[in-house]
Amino acid sequence: MCGIAGAVSYMCSVENERDSFLRMQKVLTPRGPDQSGAYFSENCALLHTRLVVLDRENGRQPMTETYRENTYTLVYNGELYNTQELRLELQGAGHRFSSHGDTQVVLHAFLEWGERCVERFNGIFAFAIWDENQKQLFLARDRMGVKPLYYAKTDGWFLFGSELKALFASGKLAPVLEREGIAEVMLLGPGHTPGCGVFRGVSELPSAHCARLDRGGLRVWRYWALRDKPFTDTFAQAVERVRHLVVDAIERQLVSDVPVCTFLSGGLDSSIISAVADRVFSARGERLHTFTVTYKDNDRYFQKSKFQPNSDSQFVGLMNDFLHAENHLVTLDTPALTEALYRAVDARDLPGMADVDSSLLLFCKEIKAYGTVALSGECADEIFGGYPWYRDKTIRLREGFPWAQSTSYRQSFLQDGLFTAHQAEEFVYARYADTVAAADKLPGIRAEEARMKEMMKLNLDWFMQTLLTRKDRMSMYSALEVRVPFCDYRIAEYLYTVPWEYKDYRHYEKGLLREAVRDLLPADILWRKKSPYPKTHNPAYLTAVRRELQKVLDDSRAPLYRFVKRSALEQLMTEDVRQPWYGQLMTTPQTIAYFVQMNYWLEKFRPEIRI
Repeated sequence: MCGIAGAVSYMCSVENERDSFLRMQKVLTPRGPDQSGAYFSENCALLHTRLVVLDRENGRQPMTETYRENTYTLVYNGELYNTQELRLELQGAGHRFSSHGDTQVVLHAFLEWGERCVERFNGIFAFAIWDENQKQLFLARDRMGVKPLYYAKTDGWFLFGSELKALFASGKLAPVLEREGIAEVMLLGPGHTPGCGVFRGVSELPSAHCARLDRGGLRVWRYWALRDKPFTDTFAQAVERVRHLVVDAIERQLVSDVPVCTFLSGGLDSSIISAVADRVFSARGERLHTFTVTYKDNDRYFQKSKFQPNSDSQFVGLMNDFLHAENHLVTLDTPALTEALYRAVDARDLPGMADVDSSLLLFCKEIKAYGTVALSGECADEIFGGYPWYRDKTIRLREGFPWAQSTSYRQSFLQDGLFTAHQAEEFVYARYADTVAAADKLPGIRAEEARMKEMMKLNLDWFMQTLLTRKDRMSMYSALEVRVPFCDYRIAEYLYTVPWEYKDYRHYEKGLLREAVRDLLPADILWRKKSPYPKTHNPAYLTAVRRELQKVLDDSRAPLYRFVKRSALEQLMTEDVRQPWYGQLMTTPQTIAYFVQMNYWLEKFRPEIRI
């Protein structure tokens, strides 16, 4: 993958501001340490940092082509998984290619089909194309929102970049945190409203959206959405269809000129990916490498819970015996996990999922020592209905985000007068209600089916986006490209129409998916009860994060006190609250760590706070 950034001005000379924009490029170097490039004209700067995965010599960016007397320049972050089909179609239309990578295909697709080219792409991407003759900038982001893209308009400048830090590195934009931004990090975080960049004037191009900038201004539009359709397949046909879509998505994403490996937790999703990859590698006479994360003394301290009924270790062992792969076990300890909380904020540019982030950051660093591309099992739960809130009717029917039924608890940390309890509830509920209202449903469907479509919409637009942001930032911090086959939009399109009784086959989480891959996995893996991303159970971690928060409490000038009550933090230090902050993985230790991350974030960005 890569980092992209740029600037457009119709009032100032961009060429005279080269140093400002090269600073944007520099802060994105971790995303693309292999190559860098820049394009400057009177009105536009395009910056690129490249992680080489395909065609090192012929895939350099920015990439410029002249077509029908117009000049177009592309910066692109992503991967297309239908490159070969598109190249053949474009060659049939008269286009010629000098590379076997996907970058040139993206640019020529735009030359041939214009802004509607994105409707033909199967992949993960964020890109910008500058039309020098028309002085227009086109931006696009993939359907599922796997690759990031932020932008801001300020004082005659339009800025964009893969990460928030790139916008501020230009020197054209100052970080300002207003009341709504505080609400985002305190009442919704680590999730955020789609399209919101938290800081004043900063936006995120939402998933499945495009934008066009010209002298008349900026226009943003959606090019794809999940649509409900009559479902006529039998269960057997649905099984066959799911099997084809999942296997095809995995196999397409194994294409690379650099080493490819897989994450392996012993859970259903990563095991499916590893099993399919293992077959492909074995057929080529190669050996797959799989990677597993665990924590020091986790077996000693593990305690069963409703959400985590068993540890991963025995199931990883089963898969190791089943596959022909070589497994690498990465063991993390509390000191490194705690220290990496700060680096996780450096990567995300926002407070995040605490050790759920920092553990992944450390894990990806270890994987990078072996290879450049890894496949991971994110998004299967959102699409196939695997989370507890899909299955527990009490939670499912409750209004509000099912993974964050904690608004009143969150509000209790805010300084008096900032948000009343009622205002906090209204802020969160309005975003929930807008999302639910946007879920497409055929008229007359049963109430349960209607609710399940709302749940899928909520999960794809919110919870999944949080996990995808985490995956992108923590992996790209070490220049590791992580692909997510279950995020193939074709899978999402089909599963949106599948009735719940099929997905709930045998009353198992993701029962339909399990049946579709029945012959790919050992039975104990196939029917293993869902277990979430592994986290540390070592009590030393709680002690460590309390120590870090105590440092904040000992600092009377800590920026966190601008909107957080000191007394509430002191109470958090001494009690074990059973109210999760976000999902089942963020309980008391992670809530403490979230505030540690938040204070560090405020120290790092030094935003002007306007309440």
